[in-house]
Amino acid sequence: MKRSWPGTSPRANYRLKFLRSLGEAIHRDVLLAKDGNNYVRITFLGGAQEVGRSAILLETAESTILLDFGMNPGRGLTPNTFPRLDLLKIAPEDIDAVIVTHAHLDHAGFVPYLFKYGFRGAVYTTEATRDLMVLLLKDYLEITEREGIEPPFTLKDVEKMLLHTVPLKYEVVTDIAPDIRLTLYNAGHILGSSMAHLHIGNGFYNIVYTGDFKFGRTRLLERADYKFPRVDAIIMESTYGTSEQPRREEAEEMLLRIIAETCQRDGKVLIPTLSIGRAQEIMVIIADAMRQNRIPTVPVYIEGMVLEATAIHTAYPDLLSRDLGRRLREGENPFLHDSFVKIEGKEPRTEIAESPGPAIIIATSGMLTGGPAVEYFKLLAPNPNNSLVFVSYQVEGTLGRRVKDGAREVAFVNERGKVEIIKVRMQVYAIEGFSGHSDRRQLLDYLRHVEPKPSTIFLVHGEKSVIQSFANDITRLRPKIYLGNAEVKVPSILDSYTLAFNM
Repeated sequence: MKRSWPGTSPRANYRLKFLRSLGEAIHRDVLLAKDGNNYVRITFLGGAQEVGRSAILLETAESTILLDFGMNPGRGLTPNTFPRLDLLKIAPEDIDAVIVTHAHLDHAGFVPYLFKYGFRGAVYTTEATRDLMVLLLKDYLEITEREGIEPPFTLKDVEKMLLHTVPLKYEVVTDIAPDIRLTLYNAGHILGSSMAHLHIGNGFYNIVYTGDFKFGRTRLLERADYKFPRVDAIIMESTYGTSEQPRREEAEEMLLRIIAETCQRDGKVLIPTLSIGRAQEIMVIIADAMRQNRIPTVPVYIEGMVLEATAIHTAYPDLLSRDLGRRLREGENPFLHDSFVKIEGKEPRTEIAESPGPAIIIATSGMLTGGPAVEYFKLLAPNPNNSLVFVSYQVEGTLGRRVKDGAREVAFVNERGKVEIIKVRMQVYAIEGFSGHSDRRQLLDYLRHVEPKPSTIFLVHGEKSVIQSFANDITRLRPKIYLGNAEVKVPSILDSYTLAFNM
């Protein structure tokens, strides 16, 4: 006979049962790692010498943990789209917990798949990441359905994931396994993004996994944290390890200049954005510039999940930059302006593209991998008066990357199944200064500041040539950034490292 708590729903009862069993699993006695018998091993399942499908398997004598479990947005549904957990012969039910550093699909997008195939452990992340992650996953399912693609998981799996999610606040130490304590720190990448500090055993080994991070203040967020109780190894993203981004102020000026020049010739400005992070920052910049009469007040059409994600941002003023948090607490919504128009449905797109006069369009997705931004691109690309402005990283293999790199003709399969060639005559710009990732200077500055200093540095989340070059820079500059004899490692997919061993 099943017992239920009086007055509670089946979901609430399931949640209570899960939390009770989770507490029992975490706080049981250490079985294998007692008497000094322990080890720490990490295996890179994705995100090694590539951008996308970030996933790292962490194993100790007691526990099996995943650090992120994402997908590659530029690879379709091929084996290279997803983390290669399958090649290790580890079943999802053998995993104790998943730590999600932030909501982007390349870090969180494949977590529901684990629940589809038997994982019943906890997913640890921040409250804001939990909310944004569900929003992005639902949008991903809607897009795959529209495109006639069978997704690797269902909405039911997303809902199961939500019931197993344990939200954490920054800098609060939490036991997640009998031998592992987790503390999340601000990563400065997007709302709720975190760095994971893992304290393994009784001081046996400490790892910092940065996830994606920004070591510089932005309009949206404060810069990433860099002080930890103890660090033996750091696993660090290196997306822009060879690039120097423009200063934020220069990036803003460039964006406003492009908008003003495009408006002067009665063109439309298309800004493809990730719905989380860059979209909100661009909205704040445009809204403030219009209030200050720095650009013309023209219609700003917003489509996709941008406004839903923005509403989540307003719910967490304490996680935003000091300026935005203050403005929200004082009753102002800095993300909105009277000229902003929410677009719902496909019908208005052609009308907006063909209407006389200038306009700004903010639409997902940021890499032109799908969604309304692609449809606007098809409509606007042939007109040289229009402008396309990329404000986020364009992953290799995406349409955004091809256009950014100079493609002047792009082929699409239309609704009738015929190939349609789009001429790209619009002006194309890429403004790197808005990135939520640290550039080369900020990455080196982070290693200079991080306390205490790691003895091992793993570089991930970057294209192969970029990571190799950045690794060489770190090795060459070790004395200047106070790293002593720290080892720098560049793992490949499925590379495994034993970090500590005491058996």
